[in-house]
Amino acid sequence: MRRKPNEKSLIQKIERAFGNKRPSRLVLALGDDAALWAETRGSELILTCDWFLEGTHFLRGKHPADAVGWKCLARAVSDVAAMGGAPQCFLMSLALPEEFTGKWLDGFLRGLRRASKALGCELAGGDTTRHEKVLISIAVAGEAARGAALRRSGAAAGDAVFVSGTLGEAQLGLRELCRVRGIARGGSAALRKHLYPWPRLELGQWLAKNRLASAMMDVSDGLSTDLPRLCAASGVGARIYADSLPVSALTDLQDARRLALHGGDDYELLFSVSKQNVHRIPREFQGLQLTRIGEITRERKILLTEGEKTVPFESGGWDPFRKE
Repeated sequence: MRRKPNEKSLIQKIERAFGNKRPSRLVLALGDDAALWAETRGSELILTCDWFLEGTHFLRGKHPADAVGWKCLARAVSDVAAMGGAPQCFLMSLALPEEFTGKWLDGFLRGLRRASKALGCELAGGDTTRHEKVLISIAVAGEAARGAALRRSGAAAGDAVFVSGTLGEAQLGLRELCRVRGIARGGSAALRKHLYPWPRLELGQWLAKNRLASAMMDVSDGLSTDLPRLCAASGVGARIYADSLPVSALTDLQDARRLALHGGDDYELLFSVSKQNVHRIPREFQGLQLTRIGEITRERKILLTEGEKTVPFESGGWDPFRKE
């Protein structure tokens, strides 16, 4: 008979999953009231947090447990990538039903540990509790060289607007997931991007180190939701060209453009570049496509041009408070 879990046994399982090896700067991790992280001179601390909720961000009967573990950390780390920083450690608050403390938790920790190692972001501590649904909160600490962290607020009129990768792919992957019976296994590149997104850390750090981007953020809620946020922070507008959007080839053009504009979960980087630096942006960075999709304008409105037609840029991306 399986022994009933308690909070102590849950924490011990997490500790075993991540082992005892710690980087030198994580002075004190699991097992005390709080973690201790050694400071370094000449750097700025980046702090971010993110929810990952059953029924909102993942589906119990569709998403593999290891994908939930991977994605809950990767999407939080994407905020560090968007500032050109490097992740260092994270805190996790985890609530889950008793029946999820066995095989499901093993799979979740396997994916979380894999993401932790791949992204160079160590588990520093957190909290656990019981709940009828799985609720995950991740807080990440990262760093950037002092004065080098990129913000949303630096874009200026005349700057070019770029995005990395392919937009709308993760939303297409979610569509595929919903057609699959039971837990998803394998699938297309779009499904893999939805399940196991990769935050663009290398690109963000390169842009920051070389001072190439004037403003930057990640595309997590869809271009049509995130671009207005960057423009508002910078006090500018933008014109986007539909023909230039990097869209998926896995669906028809009209659908692909709609997904590119409004689909979320891509975790690509959206950034502006001054006129004098545009020539320094390659078409690819380490195999990742970089696409110029428009320009920043002085007038504080955002327009979408498709062929000879120009219309207001309507926000249709993810908003947890929008009533459908």
